[in-house]
Amino acid sequence: MKYRKLGKTDISISEISLGCWTMGGLNWVNGIPNGWANVDEKEIAEAINYAIDQGVNHFDNADVYGNGRAERMLARILGKRTYDFIIATKVGWFPGTAEHPYEPQHIRHQLEQSLVNLKRDYVDIYYFHHGDFGPNDIYLDDAIEVMNRLKDEGKIRIIGQSAYSHADFEKLIPRVKPDVIQSFASAIDYRFLKEGTPTRKLLDEYQISFIAFGPLAQGILLGKYSSANPPQFEFGDHRANADRFKPENLAKVEPKIELLKQKFGSSNRELARAALQFLLHFSQVGAVIPGFRNLEQVKSNLYAADNPLTEEEFEFIRKVFEE
Repeated sequence: MKYRKLGKTDISISEISLGCWTMGGLNWVNGIPNGWANVDEKEIAEAINYAIDQGVNHFDNADVYGNGRAERMLARILGKRTYDFIIATKVGWFPGTAEHPYEPQHIRHQLEQSLVNLKRDYVDIYYFHHGDFGPNDIYLDDAIEVMNRLKDEGKIRIIGQSAYSHADFEKLIPRVKPDVIQSFASAIDYRFLKEGTPTRKLLDEYQISFIAFGPLAQGILLGKYSSANPPQFEFGDHRANADRFKPENLAKVEPKIELLKQKFGSSNRELARAALQFLLHFSQVGAVIPGFRNLEQVKSNLYAADNPLTEEEFEFIRKVFEE
């Protein structure tokens, strides 16, 4: 396993790490589905232990993943090994009884609860989970202040910012001054990593690392889904309403997946290598954090760990999706 240093920090993480969102299972926040089909904890434990044996040292979590379930599950599986790893978690999507999830007292409360869930005295990376700091950013200054205070108290090691648009990153990076940012990225859409874009300029200017979630486009880049027989997800699974799984969108990407299969092979492992190593080709990427449900999925993702793309292979994938 290869490792990359996060920005200007002394923290190094495995290039391929594990995202824990799926571990939270079915979930709702304020009536809106934001979870996944439920997982089997024994299968998750088997997968995590295999990943650790392969050198994975970074797990990305959040308070909203199962409203604490994913944090508690990770703690049970790691047990006494918890401080051997880089653990990230987030605040922002679960409002609890607060008017807004970025109220300073709520941020502090959620971190304290995450520490209880994770059975730790500190987290390595604590993210603002999105860029909505209320009308006219009313909570932004106080949220930044409490985040830095928590860092000074030793309860977090570094501050992260997750967001979903160039506009949010342009606004927040100069003010939050995160050591790491996180967003969606895959060969289908890697807007934040493209040279010349606002976020890429900020990554380079501030020497920030980018953590890529959804690097397999939730399985679409593995050719798992067919436009002729689109997937059906149960109530409470956020994918049930996602445009990417609609037949018309799957039909657009299917010819591109076929080109990848012709070039790299048709197995999940070969397609995972193409997808994950495409993003790792960018030096700004600190890690990709694919989700997982079982051992076979983790094996598939880690198959690519020490097999980067050649420049020719990278250009092939880039052209497939740009065309």
